[in-house]
Amino acid sequence: MNPIPSDIDRPEDPPHTLRARRLGIDTLRESIVYMRSDCHVCRAEGFRSQARIEVRADGKCIIATLNVVESDLLHHDQIGLSEAAWRLLGVPEGTEVRLAHSLPVESMSDVRAKVYGNRLDKPALERIVRDIADGRYSELEVATFIGACAGDRLDIDETIALTQAMIDAGTRIRWQATQVVDKHCVGGLPGNRTTLIVVPVVAAYGLIMPKTSSRAITSPSGTADTMETLAPVALDLAQMRRVVETQGACIAWGGAIQLSPADDLLIGVERALDLDSEGQLIASVLSKKAAAGATDVVLDIPVGPTAKVRSAHAAQSLAQRLVIVGRAVGLNVRTLLSDGTQPVGRGIGPALEAHDVLAVLRCEPDAPADLRERSLRIAGAVIECAAGVQPGSGEAIATSILDDGRAWRKFKAICEAQGGMRRPPRARHQHAVRAARSGEITRFDNRRLARVAKLAGAPDRPAAGVTRDATLGAKVERGDALFTIHAEAPGELAYALQYVGATPDIVMVQ
Repeated sequence: MNPIPSDIDRPEDPPHTLRARRLGIDTLRESIVYMRSDCHVCRAEGFRSQARIEVRADGKCIIATLNVVESDLLHHDQIGLSEAAWRLLGVPEGTEVRLAHSLPVESMSDVRAKVYGNRLDKPALERIVRDIADGRYSELEVATFIGACAGDRLDIDETIALTQAMIDAGTRIRWQATQVVDKHCVGGLPGNRTTLIVVPVVAAYGLIMPKTSSRAITSPSGTADTMETLAPVALDLAQMRRVVETQGACIAWGGAIQLSPADDLLIGVERALDLDSEGQLIASVLSKKAAAGATDVVLDIPVGPTAKVRSAHAAQSLAQRLVIVGRAVGLNVRTLLSDGTQPVGRGIGPALEAHDVLAVLRCEPDAPADLRERSLRIAGAVIECAAGVQPGSGEAIATSILDDGRAWRKFKAICEAQGGMRRPPRARHQHAVRAARSGEITRFDNRRLARVAKLAGAPDRPAAGVTRDATLGAKVERGDALFTIHAEAPGELAYALQYVGATPDIVMVQ
């Protein structure tokens, strides 16, 4: 989200001012401000809770949602700012800010049209995305747009227009290379941390791969969270360019460089609502790849009963649309369907996943075979994007690069270029969850297992999470460990165990 451009001024700015105060309240992405109900501005402007107001200071303007305070938290001449609002406005404590009702957001008429079943053309979607990226929408209004598009209510032309609008609303990186490769997994599978293996393999081969990744929103770890236990990820654009110029690749947090900023706002609300729109998923993935300067992208689509994509038919449909929309925005897209029936590797959580990655890169004997095999398959597909590489030969090339140590050396070099490699932490508290009966493991509930990891503290507590002690189809005896919970504090371990006790058959044994 960006501050509203300072050149958008009202003909007559109101004289109502208050002194800014940082309250230290975390409201995630949404800018919230706080005023006493009896302050002179509230009375003069008739402000009520949930009003959208403009806050101006030092040539900047943000739009925020008002919460009215009925206590002595603030003085009569103060306005409190949430952390999100404080970062955007960027003024010192005590600065006088001017306040006024926000002008109506005209693009909401386009959203209302979609609510009633009308198609959205390219200009309408451009207006909506621009206003979302500029912070003109409250989270309630963003939720209305998401709900109007959910249930596959975006056709292919609308999806293309939405993707392009999201690309145009943020930074777009240009590289000197004629070919820039990237990869992505559509999600829903805990522990699927292939990026940290694929990137050094591909870079060691000689392709340019500036990988920008996200932090976790509702999962136990995002790629950026896992990488951050090994090296800094909050690179600005200049730092990112330097790393790519010297190493051919990076693994950075995309939020630091404003790639497709509207997407970050849409994802946060979409996940909170638990609404999954295929059109918005496609726009989300491809807009960030195009904005990062990619020309060729390999997309992993895990398929399983508790993964994001539940059936082979749904996966084929999604794959086809990804290819079509990718082509429309200038991307060569290749899709891979993969097994999504159980978590990948052993660890679920930032540091636990990092330990798995290190084991694979170092070719350790007990490295998780499924993470290795999945990573090599994806790396092979990316390598096959290069000119002169025969179809079907990429995986063998990738395997050679991993086995002879080139990938491990490249990964260490990338970490050093990003600020220095570090050792991922280990949690102090662990507890094994054991089988209540003997039998065969017939099912993993990916979503509930991910929730256990989050309740244990992941991703905010980097060492927290879950390690898987058995695999699908394995025979277990009563009392055998199924998975182990890792926590940095006893209370968080107890919290996760309470959920496990109330949720039978997270791992089904029959």
